Order: sequence, then structure tokens, then C-alpha cells
Amino acid sequence: MTAVTKASSLEVGHRDVLGAAVKAIGGTDRPGQVEMADAIASSLESDHHLLVQAGTGTGKSLGYLAPALLWLIRHPGERIVVATATLALQAQLANNDIPAAVDAVEAVTGQRPRHAILKGRTNYVCMLRLREGTAADQEALIPAGELIETFRSTQQSTPESALGAEVLALRTWATDQAEQHGLADRDDAPPHTDRAWAQVSITVRECLGVQRCPSGAECFVESSRDAARAADLVVANHALLAINAMHGGTALPEHSAVIIDEAHELVSRVTSAASAELSPQMVERVARRTLTYLEDESGQDLLESAKTLHNALDGGPLERVEDPESAFVEACAAVRDAARTVVSALASGDNQTPDRRQTASAVKELFDIAERMAALDGHDVVWIADRERFGREARVSPLSVAGLMRSRIFGEHTTVLTSATLKLGGDFAPIATSVGLKVEERLDSAPRSNDRRQHETAENDLEDRGVPWRGLDVGSPFEYRRQGILYVARSLPPPGRDGLSEDSLAEIAELVEASDGRALGLFSSRKAAEVAAVYSRKQLPNLTILCQGDAQLPELTRRFIADERASLFGTLSLWQGVDVPGATCQLVIIDRIPFPRPDEPLTVARQRAVTEAGGNGFMKIAASHAALLLAQGSGRLIRRLSDRGVVAVLDPRLVTARYGAFLKASMPDLWQTTDRQVVVQALRRLSGQS
Repeated sequence: MTAVTKASSLEVGHRDVLGAAVKAIGGTDRPGQVEMADAIASSLESDHHLLVQAGTGTGKSLGYLAPALLWLIRHPGERIVVATATLALQAQLANNDIPAAVDAVEAVTGQRPRHAILKGRTNYVCMLRLREGTAADQEALIPAGELIETFRSTQQSTPESALGAEVLALRTWATDQAEQHGLADRDDAPPHTDRAWAQVSITVRECLGVQRCPSGAECFVESSRDAARAADLVVANHALLAINAMHGGTALPEHSAVIIDEAHELVSRVTSAASAELSPQMVERVARRTLTYLEDESGQDLLESAKTLHNALDGGPLERVEDPESAFVEACAAVRDAARTVVSALASGDNQTPDRRQTASAVKELFDIAERMAALDGHDVVWIADRERFGREARVSPLSVAGLMRSRIFGEHTTVLTSATLKLGGDFAPIATSVGLKVEERLDSAPRSNDRRQHETAENDLEDRGVPWRGLDVGSPFEYRRQGILYVARSLPPPGRDGLSEDSLAEIAELVEASDGRALGLFSSRKAAEVAAVYSRKQLPNLTILCQGDAQLPELTRRFIADERASLFGTLSLWQGVDVPGATCQLVIIDRIPFPRPDEPLTVARQRAVTEAGGNGFMKIAASHAALLLAQGSGRLIRRLSDRGVVAVLDPRLVTARYGAFLKASMPDLWQTTDRQVVVQALRRLSGQS
């Protein structure tokens, strides 16, 4: 932290910082944002945890940055980590919100806190991989001269020349980054594909470590970590936070508090970070890589275990594996035992080249995954899954991540969770319990930060309360009941397994026609989106109907925004990843309540665990999953004060089923109707057709 002028941070408050930041960006005072900042300031001072639901338009980022940065000024040597789910929000914070907040802190206090962005290893170029390449079976780096020749001698549109040009550009850029002491962050790289980036980056497992790597002195990852260790505020993502929790705090620098933005995605992201896959192709690829270094039969044994795994996967049902005597468990044990022998053999040789060490790391990863799957631990769910292009694979995920988060995140740091969606069914309990908090540990209310007596009371309450937390809903600046309509198609039949009914398709076309396009269609499957798009194009030839899969999602989103009368149909990535305010999106169509697949092994296992513990597995797992997606999906409609429109849910169960009230209470409080003609006329008025 650097001092610019002599000033006491005790003379100012977080509201002063927030006001300066909001004024600098040309914003306006928002009561919800101030209430949020007050609660976070209180949480940081009294060490209790906080869940803050802040609706779209609240200004969440500045709402937590202002109190966090001022707290850091007042507590030199401490550090706060902000964790986001998406790289998009990370970039927004880095490029817009944090600079504005830091400038405001400096203007108010005369001191300027330092910040840094920290990402996972694969987001940075690996200098060793860049310079030395890897084994041929891993698509070794192509020499620059060959790349140039390939690019010149083939048409630019061919995959070979495009890949060659991308890799060459990445190598040149990364070399410049090294000379300029940059970080070679992927977000700053020239345009490229995933395949090209794989040529210049490396996985965590294959990294030799800074001490053993010939290029360790120039490691971009270590440079980024050095920057994080020197910073007061560090921005990371949920996955890195999870890895830090699972591996004893090795992924992030020491910190006193964590602010988790986009917290509705936390359980999903932590689950993904704690999951693993094992396929015959993966075993075979690694096994072939070992043959270069092994003279005995151990490499062949590992290769043979890939065939054993393949046969076991093909012979087993597509469901959770629970039988320790099954052929699948025996196959995992075969992979485990062969991998153990190979790891030992690779470690014992004299010629310990970087590639040999990386190969050993890849085999060790196989060993760890196979051992975990063979164990069938009661805290894990292991199942066989089918992939569209590459056949079957085995997957393992934790039955719950609540214990991990309770002990390693909430148990070690003051933690703030924030999102536009933290209350499901009108209550914080579903989200709170999923992250390891207990309903009985909730403190009654969030005290104002300027009430010292309440601070003292809160601090006393912390004793013998386990993991105490508060929940606060600061509302939204939007007047949902004036700005939008929730239409539930009660007259339609409940959705079945055969996909969209003819009546549902006809209703989609009628609604899109009434809104003159301007529709975002959120469907439960790619097939449903495609069927609806084909039908609507046929019925509405004068309107543009875009469908996920027609092009890359960013390109489809760009075209959707550019053409006000266009509509965009798609699946899960659109439910949370599209932000299109204004007349471009005046109709959001949801084809059915987005329950998870009833035969999805992880969902089935989690529901069963809740039921066996005496709870309602369907409501806690399936209904909460659907409520979260409905909240996020319907939230695509109203993104600013001037937005108007309709959310149309073509699933009558939202008003006829007992769980419907729970789901509706999770969605924005729009004016509700089941009258299609009322909605059609409203859409026609909005689109200027009547």
C-alpha cells in the first residue's frame, strides 16, 4: 500500500469511498448499494460471515469494493481475495470497477491500495513449453520456420495454416512479454483457438515447479503469484479458491477475508474443481508417452490397462458404480497398479529430463484418479458416462462440497457471498446449507456498520455459535411488477419426454410474432432449441431466428444485439451468460422448468443422501437447481430501468404443482398472468404493432 498524502483513514468511512467512486463513473446513489456496503463493512470488522442478495442494477462490485479497500487501508499487511465465477466479471473488475474504487480510496484517504489478478496455471504461457516443446504424441511445438513456410504455402483458410499462424503469433507475443516483464496472460494474447493455446501452456500436473524447471526464473505463473503476494486485494476465480481449499492454501497468498461474487455458481464450480474423469484414451495417451523412457514391460502393462478399462466401461451400465467387486473397479485397480509401477520406474532413472518428469507427473495423475475411483469412498460418487464423440468414460465427483467449504473457507476466513440470486423460494437457507452453513447458526439481522454497540454484540455472539452468518437482501432498483409480466402457459399440457408438443411450438411462434422478434429462447436441450427454431423460421419467414450451434455463441450474441428484430434460441449457456438490455430482448421464453435429468447419477446420489438424512431430497436438490436456473433465466429480461417485457414459461407445473410457489418465489417479482391474449396484446404494444 503506497501513501500519497498524509491522511487518516479513520476520518473517513466506506460511504465516502463509495460516493466518490459512484460520482467518478457518473453513477447515481442507490440505497441498496449503500446498504450492502454497510453490511460488508460490519462483516469485516466483526468477523461474521455474510450472504448478500443484490438484484441486477444494484452495483454489487462497488458495493463490496468500497468497504473492502477501506478496510485494507485501516489494516496494513492484511489481504482480501475477491473470487468470481467467470473470466468476464474478472475482466470487468480489473479494467473498470477496481480502478474506479482504488482511485476513490486514494482521493478520500490519500492512500492507494494495490491489487492483482491471479488465474489458474493454464491461463499463462509456459516458457519451457514455448522453447523446448513436448513429445510428439502431445502435439509438440512446430518450429517457427516451418510454421511460416506452412502458412505461406497453403491457403490461409486451412486448419493447418490457421493453427500455424496462431502458434507463431503466440510465440512471438510471449517472447515480447518475457522481455517486457509482462505476465503472458491468455486474455491479453493475440486471437487464437484452444488448440493453439495448448501448444504454449501447461497443466498443473505437468509443471516441474519453479525450482526444477530450466525456465523457472522466467516463469509467468510465478510472476503473477509474486504480484498477488505484493497486493492488498487479489482477484481470483471460484476454481482457484476451491483448489486453495483442497490443497492446504497453496494456490492463493495468505488472506484474512474472501468476497465471493457470482456466488450462486459456487457449489457447481467447487464441485467441478473437485471432480475428475478417466477414459481409455487418456490412459493410452499417457502410456504411449512412457514407452520412450521404459525398457521393461511396465509401460506396456499400463497400455494394456487402457484396454481393460475400455472393456469394463462398455460392459457396465450408465449409472453410479457401487459394487466393489464390479469389473469396473477391477479395471481401475489395474490402471492404478500399473501406474504406480511406472511412476516408480520413471523416478529411478538417471536421465531426468524435463519431459521425463512431466511424463511421470501425468502418470501420477492417472494413479491418483484410478485409486480414487477404485476406492468407491462414500463421500464420492463414481459413475460411467457416455460421450458423443469419444465413447464412454468414468467420472467422480464429491457427494457434497459443503464440508470442504465450511472447514476450509468459512472456517478460516471472514467470507462474504453475493449474487443477484442467493434466496431460493424466498429464503437464504437452500444456498446457505449447500455451502456448509447451518440455519441454526444464522444471526438475526445484519447490523449497520456505524453502530458500535451492535458490533460489540455481534462479536460476543460469535462465541460458541459455530460458523455464524447473516443474510441480507438489499432488493433491486427495478420495479419488476411495472416493468415486466410473468406469463405461465397453464393451458398447455405438461412437458413430456418426447420434446416440445405441437401446441407449445405454435405458442412459441405466436409469442415471437407478437413481439416482432426480440426474443431470447431458453430451452432445456439443444434438440428442443433446434426444433423450435426450425418451426419458428417456417412460421415466421420475415423474422431472423438464430439458434445456438449456427455459429459460436459470441458471434450469435453480437448478431442478436445488432438486429433488434432477431431472436436467439439456445440452452444452458444462454441462461446465465447473455446480458442484452433494451428493445433487443423484450420476450424471454422458457420451454420447461429446468429440473436436472432424473437419471443423472450425481443428482440421484445427492437426493438420496438428503432423503436418508431425513430431508426432502427432491426439494433440496432438484427443485433448488431448477429455482436457481429460473431465477437466472428470467433475470435476462430486466437489465435496466427502461426495460419492459414478458417472461413466458411454457410449463403449467409452475402454477399447478405444489413446488410451483417455491420456484416462483425465486424469480423476479413480475406481474403474473395465465391469460395468453393479455400477453400477446402487451407484446404487440411493446413492439409498436398496436
